Amino acid sequence: MIDDAPPRPKESSIAAILPAAGSGRRFGSHENKLFALLAGEPIWFHAARTLANQPEIGRIVLAVSEHDRTAFEDRFAPWVKQLSIECVLGGKQRTDSVLAGLDCVSGDKSIEMVAIHDAARPLVRAADLSAVFQRAYQTGAALLATPVAGTLKRQINAGDDSLTVDRRELWVALTPQVFHLDLLQRAYQRYRGRPATDDAELVERMGHPVALVHGGADNIKITHPEDLLVAEAILACQKPS
Repeated sequence: MIDDAPPRPKESSIAAILPAAGSGRRFGSHENKLFALLAGEPIWFHAARTLANQPEIGRIVLAVSEHDRTAFEDRFAPWVKQLSIECVLGGKQRTDSVLAGLDCVSGDKSIEMVAIHDAARPLVRAADLSAVFQRAYQTGAALLATPVAGTLKRQINAGDDSLTVDRRELWVALTPQVFHLDLLQRAYQRYRGRPATDDAELVERMGHPVALVHGGADNIKITHPEDLLVAEAILACQKPS
């Protein structure tokens, strides 16, 4: 019998890199917002655990700030050990943290792909991870995204006038964003500090398309305190009854 199933990444062939070197400024906290508890566990742990439960994930690298390093070595040590997380020193910019993660896994021949995931997105679904992993394996680059739902307006003439924007081809980028390791490494080699909103943009600059994979809109990013309340409600709905 011929197996017509699409090719999938091998087990333990993907390294997940979670930039976690941010601050709690917009969250209104004196410490990293990722330390806030969601259902009794830190935000970052939810994201890391969901990734760790995927058979394709072989390594999890958490890029942390110098200020937070002690917290991960002491306060969160049991959780770090439970998931075999590797902590590396991140940087002021997200790109610095991702690059630190890439450097950490670059010599590992078992790693074929990398998944860059916001540590502040604790609600990503396992089914969405499987879908984006498979698509990236086939195309070299893919990201989770969700269609824009609301009506969009563009301000014109720097005044109060506006025009409605056609949203039919517009999507909101989510994470993880997944790439063949060598492709993302080449994208970062050409980066040279030019601003980019995400890793997919760096790959696009090389002329390589990044496939969109429909992900759940409940894969929210925790930015403000009220986002945590929304996340609590979503998590309650996600858990089997």
